Amino acid sequence: MPLSIFLITHNEAARLGQVLEAVASLSDDLVVVDSGSTDGTLDIAKQRGARVFHRDWTGYGAQKRYAEDQCEHDWLLNLDADEVVTPALIEEIKALFTSDALKPGAYKVHIRNLYPGDTKPRPFATDYNVVRLYHRSVGRYRDDPVYDRVVLQDGVSVRQLSSPIYHHSVVSWFHMVDKANRFTSHEIGKIAAKPRWELLVRLVTEMPLQFLRNYFLRGHWLGGWKGFVFALNTAYLRTLRIAKALEEKDTQSH
Repeated sequence: MPLSIFLITHNEAARLGQVLEAVASLSDDLVVVDSGSTDGTLDIAKQRGARVFHRDWTGYGAQKRYAEDQCEHDWLLNLDADEVVTPALIEEIKALFTSDALKPGAYKVHIRNLYPGDTKPRPFATDYNVVRLYHRSVGRYRDDPVYDRVVLQDGVSVRQLSSPIYHHSVVSWFHMVDKANRFTSHEIGKIAAKPRWELLVRLVTEMPLQFLRNYFLRGHWLGGWKGFVFALNTAYLRTLRIAKALEEKDTQSH
C-alpha cells in the first residue's frame, strides 16, 4: 500500500518492538526519527526494517514534521512509540486502500489508554480521538514543542475510523510519575506567563477539579483501583505543573 508509517523515539526499547510488529503488514516504509536513544531502540527499529534517522530534540511538533519529510509515500500514519495498532484497525486501513473511492483526506483514530500491566483498556474508554491517518497534501503536524496535532487545510473533510489504537502510555506507576514530571517541565514558560493570582487560585483548585474530571467525566472510575490511581496521579501532576510555574515566576522576579 502507498502508506508510510512514522514514529519519533527516545529510549523506547521496552515497547517499540510490539509497535512495529503490529504494523508490519501495513507498509513497506517505516520511518523512525530518534533523538539519541542509548537503550537498544535503534537496533530494534532496524531489525524491524525501519529507516532510522537522528535528529536532536527540539520538541514534539518539530520532530514529527521532520519525520513527515522523510516518508516516501503521500499517505501517512503517525504512531507514538508506545501505541499498538489493533488487528481490527489494521484490517480497516487495508480495506480503505483497496477501495477505488479513496481520495486525499484525513481520518481520526480513537486512542485508548491502558493501565500498567493491562492488555486491554477499561470498559467504554474514550480517551482521545485525533487525526493520525492523512494525506500529506491536506495537512501536516504543527510546530509546537508540546501539543503536537495535525493541522489540516480549510475545507478538508475528516472521516472516522471505528477501530482503536491501544496506548501503553505507562509501564508502571513510577514510570507515569517520571514521564509526566519531564513532560510538565516543557510547559513551564507558557504557564509562568500567566498572572500570579491566577496561578495561586489554580494551585488550590487544580487537583480536586482534575481528579473529578478524570475519575468521573473521563470514566476512570470504571477502571477499578488502577483507574483511581491513574486519575489521582494525573491530578497531582497537573498541580505540580502549576507549582513549577510559580517557582519559575519567583526566580525571574529576583
